[in-house]
Amino acid sequence: MASRFAIVIVILVLAYGFLFFHLYQLQLVKGGFYLARAQSESAASAAAGANRGSIYFTDKNGNALPAAINQDFPVVYAVPSAIADPAAAAQSFAPILNIPASSLMQAFSGKSSYHLLVNKASDAMAQAVNNAALKGIYTDYESERYYPLGTVASQVLGYVGPDPTNGADRGYYGVESFYNSQLAGSGNTNGADITLTIDPNIQIEAEKIMDDLVAANSASGGGVMVEDPRTGEILAMAATPSFDPNNYGSSPVANFLNPNVQAIYEPGSIMKVLTMSAGIDSGRVAPNETYDDKGYVNVDKAHITNYNLTTHGPYGPGTTMTEIIEHSINTGAIFVENQTGNATFLDYMKKFGLDMKTGIDLPGEIAGDLRRLTPSAPQVDWDTAAYGQGAAVTPVELVTAVGAIANGGVMMRPYLNAALSPQIIRRVISTSTAAVVTNMMVSAVDLAGVANIDGYALAGKTGSAFIPNPAGGGYLNLLTDSYIGFGPASNPRFIAFIRLNGLPTNSLAAESVVPAFKQLSQFIINYYNIPPDRVNQTTHG
Repeated sequence: MASRFAIVIVILVLAYGFLFFHLYQLQLVKGGFYLARAQSESAASAAAGANRGSIYFTDKNGNALPAAINQDFPVVYAVPSAIADPAAAAQSFAPILNIPASSLMQAFSGKSSYHLLVNKASDAMAQAVNNAALKGIYTDYESERYYPLGTVASQVLGYVGPDPTNGADRGYYGVESFYNSQLAGSGNTNGADITLTIDPNIQIEAEKIMDDLVAANSASGGGVMVEDPRTGEILAMAATPSFDPNNYGSSPVANFLNPNVQAIYEPGSIMKVLTMSAGIDSGRVAPNETYDDKGYVNVDKAHITNYNLTTHGPYGPGTTMTEIIEHSINTGAIFVENQTGNATFLDYMKKFGLDMKTGIDLPGEIAGDLRRLTPSAPQVDWDTAAYGQGAAVTPVELVTAVGAIANGGVMMRPYLNAALSPQIIRRVISTSTAAVVTNMMVSAVDLAGVANIDGYALAGKTGSAFIPNPAGGGYLNLLTDSYIGFGPASNPRFIAFIRLNGLPTNSLAAESVVPAFKQLSQFIINYYNIPPDRVNQTTHG
């Protein structure tokens, strides 16, 4: 009996000893850390206690793939007041933490109760710190934002970082910023999850094609978008250079911006399909009309030529409206604009939304620039705008505008949040005009033979334009090449846009962005298992 009582006493002593040891750890050893954390949370916003909602991508079957989640990561911190020898500790931990000893010495020399050393530390680093077992340097776990796909769609997603005004986390750029209040929640109410229209399979393939294209052409950057023109759902969107939202501090701020919505560029000959649409829809130009192409136009002391005048010569009398699109004839676009009239041409460019925001659910969207097109502007400004030089647009504006042609003349609002519903912006052109211009674009693809896919009618248009000189007017001796197309033409399921920046003047879109469009289109057709719309006809390219 006495022995049993003694055993109970020993167990109680050990239990209380463990309890007191644990309290000692909490109050003395790590007390500064928990005090600092409590003070930090107290100073933070009301949303600090809420778990941030996750962001998901959606594949063709409705399966959700996490794109932004919360995950526990090791953190390494110091309690400087508990470090007996700051100099020795700095020398020992510099190689472990990959922080200069001088910086650690400065951190360890204070008398504060908490100093964060490494956020989102690796498991190996945390283990090395624990193995060192030095009083005053510890590890813990904190919930942090994590992006499982790394750089994929980073400019669409944005990132989460500290808010300097209150110490809480908040979203910066992209969806994280636009939907910050919804994702963050408030008080003890957790933030809501958001599912995006981005299809991870199309997104990853589109980025791979874009990255390979930029590398192969030594371009300064590039961009890609894929949309469903029937609804406005964005299926893929990316630009390079981009950044890793898990380590955003290692990238320049410029990489956080999304040039698809936050930068304008002169689209070049892609504009010709909008010019043609304006001419035909207004009734100023007939689809079967012809004109005499001399290969050049003299206007306001300017001498404008077709891009291939020296190699091809003029197309001559009887040049058709379809040939203007097929051969990307500058003088043909000028003819159509002149027949349409400046005021009517501008009215259609505005109806196509080239000077207004699309309303896409992303922050910082800017509008295109048609400011040069005023009643007092010289005619040369109108003529060059007709073939895409001198008027500037955002890629999302351009995709939305050409998407209206693909959608029978009806423009849809582009969107990313799958909880939203398709929304018509307005009818831009008639169904018949959209069909005529679509057929012209299909003819251009068939004639060139570069983007053809057997069994499918694809509509497309190239664009090459000189890059404006931001320093003092005029243009740099560099090009932007881009391509936009949709298919199948009989019932478009996708519209895709690809752009390359900073190319030499001898660059040919037919050798760069057009094959990339074909590669992306083939992937989408296979992915969706889209049936051919040319069952009894094959093309070769």
